Formats: sequence, structure tokens, C-alpha cells
Amino acid sequence: MICFPSINTNRRQFIGGCRTVILAVLCVIIGLAGCDVQIVTQSPPQIDLPIPTTQIPPPEMTQALITVTPLPPRPTYPPGELVEYIAQSGDTLPALAAHFNTKVDEILAANTFIPKDATTMPPGMPMKIPIYYAPFWGSSYQIIPDSLFINGPAQVGFDTTAFVASRTGWLNGYVEYAFYGNRSAAQIVNYVAQQYSVSPRLLLALLEYQAGGLSQLAMPENGTTYVLGNMAWQHKGVYRQLVWAANQLNNGYYGWRAGELETFDTLDERLVRPDPWQNAATVALQYFFSRLYVGDSYAHAIAHDGIALVYQELFGDPWQSVVPHIPGSLAQPEFRLPFGPGMEWAYTGGPHTGYGLGAPYAAIDFAPGAIKGGCTPTWTLATAVAPGVVARSETGTVILDLDGDGDERTGWVVFYLHVGTEGRAPVGRVLEAGDPIGYPSCEGGRTTGTHIHIARKYNGEWIMADGVLAFNLEGWVAHNGASEYQGTLTRNTKIIVACDCSDAASQIVAGER
Repeated sequence: MICFPSINTNRRQFIGGCRTVILAVLCVIIGLAGCDVQIVTQSPPQIDLPIPTTQIPPPEMTQALITVTPLPPRPTYPPGELVEYIAQSGDTLPALAAHFNTKVDEILAANTFIPKDATTMPPGMPMKIPIYYAPFWGSSYQIIPDSLFINGPAQVGFDTTAFVASRTGWLNGYVEYAFYGNRSAAQIVNYVAQQYSVSPRLLLALLEYQAGGLSQLAMPENGTTYVLGNMAWQHKGVYRQLVWAANQLNNGYYGWRAGELETFDTLDERLVRPDPWQNAATVALQYFFSRLYVGDSYAHAIAHDGIALVYQELFGDPWQSVVPHIPGSLAQPEFRLPFGPGMEWAYTGGPHTGYGLGAPYAAIDFAPGAIKGGCTPTWTLATAVAPGVVARSETGTVILDLDGDGDERTGWVVFYLHVGTEGRAPVGRVLEAGDPIGYPSCEGGRTTGTHIHIARKYNGEWIMADGVLAFNLEGWVAHNGASEYQGTLTRNTKIIVACDCSDAASQIVAGER
């Protein structure tokens, strides 16, 4: 079923200090799987969301500020030259191969200590990567670490309401009708941060950079309802502006994470090819501002005195104490299919967006086998894929928290969407694998029929349904199709083909071995 869920500069160029290198070398000696240092293959086609057709003026700045001093350019490397690289949180071999315009086999040949079945690289690990030069590399300046981009462990304890209340800007006291009620600015920020898993601090920094939301008493005169810069009528108001921004940010972040976002254009059709050493959070912000600005305005936004300076002034130096959120050799826990043993359901949706529009393709869909389309009531239960506690239960949604702390920003969580109100597991309920989650429905967003949509997050980061950490349900592994919602589940020689038609080829039985 188709658903539409409504460090200084040198440090940022990955030149690690002695401590990082020593830890990383120890990590190599110990082995990838056993590394304690804290710090995707075939992916869907890039989804490019519509961009504003009218460029808005950038935030007020002096000519001195808008004059950007570029960092030294990268040299033109001979084909296949080995370059130094320090693994970053969430790096995978397929993505690195795409960034450096090389192949996974070549990276493995240059780093023989890395096993062929490696998932995520241990952050801080030194590597040598064969590089094949490509023109138009973007800035090597890094804006924020990935762990501060996502709504993950670093955001635990941050009080958005108190922070906004402590500021004199127009966000303090702002109220707008959003998600079925009048909401304060802090409530809107928290809601978007939770749904899209983007840091509330980052969203606040964007509201400050674009519209002075935390420092100016009045909303900007040039865009009282288009505060982040998208002038399209369907994105009117702070809530819709933030939804649009979160979609753009996630498209950039996960496009880079998957190795799919190799280039993008600014509004004046200038090609940007992110620097191969870049991190996903910086590419996400580069991509976001490319939807709004051109020339010096774009260059300033992504430079040290652009959004980076605003973030630092609000929340301190983001690079002072980086705690990576994706460890090396990450592995999915054992999962069951999300329905009872012996039950036959249809695989109605291959990899598609976890939430919103476009990347990441983190979710897959299932529907009871008797459902042939439409919002037909069912009394067949969806079930827990693994043991956990219900961290959130609201209209259409259940969040199953596998580490048991009740916070969806930490550890593994499974996101269930389109769960009916009646019989829905409540917050705090402890579940074993196979226990009821609730009944599939059409609640929780626009959809063409009764089904459940499931996706995974780890420490707040959406985990793509295909790739080195592909969905694995009782040995059934998800693979992307030619387009969103297409794809397969495979186990040994058996293949299940996704189809919202619930035909014979899409039927799958739980508990069979």
C-alpha cells in the first residue's frame, strides 16, 4: 500500500590527532567486530523535492560578512592514488566508494584488515582510499557533526520549550494551528524533530539564521509566513516551513549516507559535488541552502560565519566534544516478521521513505493477506518484531524501543505506522517478540489501503531498508526495486515481490523455515 506519512578547521578536514589515531590503530588490532571506540549498497534513485521558484533575500549581512575566504582547494589526484581518510560515524564501504569515485574492492585491497562483510566503519579508524578525481568539489569545511544533526542521544535532556522561553525573539509567544490544534513554536519544533528525527537544536538554528526567530522581536518583513525561505504557497507557516526543511535536510543527509547524492545544483544551475571527505550533516546543510541561495549567499551560508556561527552562538562549539552515534560493525538484532506464525500477509511496499518525502528509503509495508485494497477494517494483529517497550503510542503510530529505556532517541527502535486506535499497545507496555502491537489501518497519514509501515532507527538515525544493514525479518532480506515501493524480500533462493495488489507473488508466511 502506498502511504504518505503526513575540530577547528583542520579537525573538520579529518586530520585526526594522535589520540584518535592511537585509538583507531588499537581498534584495527582488536578487530572491527570487537572495537569499543565510540566515535548503503544499492540504494534507491535520488528523490529531488520541488524547490522554490523565487529566490528570497539572504539574512541581513554586511559586505564584509558575505565575502567568503575559500579553503585551499584539493589537488588533482592521479587516478587511483591512495589518500588518507579517517572513518566517520556511519561510514560504509559502498558509500565511501561512491564519494571517492572508486570501488569497494579497491578499498578492501588497500585496507586488508577490513572484512568483506563489514557494515559500518569504526569511527576514528585510519584508512587509505584509492581516489579518482572528479571536478567541482565543494567546500571541505564541516559545519556540525552527524551526531548533532539527528534527533539522537545528544538531544536527550534538551528542553526546547525552556530554551525558546529564555529568548526574546518572535518565536517566544508564537502560536500556529498545526497537527490538529494550536501549537507553540517549541511544540512545532519538537513535533517536526520527533517525526523526521532531525535535531531540534538544528531546526532552531535555522529559524534564527533565516528569520531571527530567537533574537528579533518581529518576524521578517519580507516573509512573515515563509520564514525559512521556501516561498511556495503550500509551505505557508512555521510548521510547513519546518516540514519542508526537514525533508530537504534528510534528502541531503541520507543521500550522502547512501552514496547516492553525488552532485546537486544550486538555484543558478551551478553544479556542486560534495568534497569526498565531507560528513553527512554538512552535505545536508549544503543541500538545504542550495535550494534557497546562489553565489556568495550560498557560500556564506555554508562557511564558518554562516549557519555554523549561529549554531555555535546558540549552543556552543559543536566540535568541542563529539560523541559519534553510529559505532563500528553495527548489526540489526534478530527480527521476526510483524505478524503471527502461520499467518499469510502480503508484502505491499518495498523500500520507501521512513517518514515524509524522499530519502531515506527506510520503510517497508505489509498487509493482511485477505486485504485487497482500500481502507478495509481487519482484526488480524500486527506484532512486535523483537522484545521491547512501547516508547510512543499515538494516532497511527507505535514506537517499539528495543533497549528498554523508553526513549526513542537511543538504541534500536522500530517505527510502526498506520496502527489503528482500537487495541493499540499503550506507552510503557513491555512486549515480547510476537506480542500484539495493534491492528493495521489507514490511520496516521494518507494511504491507499489498510496496512502497516515499519522502519528502523538506531540512536535516532533512520536505517535504510536496503544496504549493508538491510531489513532482515526471519532471514527475509529487503532489496530496493527500480523505484520507490518496488523491491523484493529474498531468503536463499526464494523471492517475494512487493505489490500493493496483494497478488500471489507478494504473499509471505511468518514462522516458516
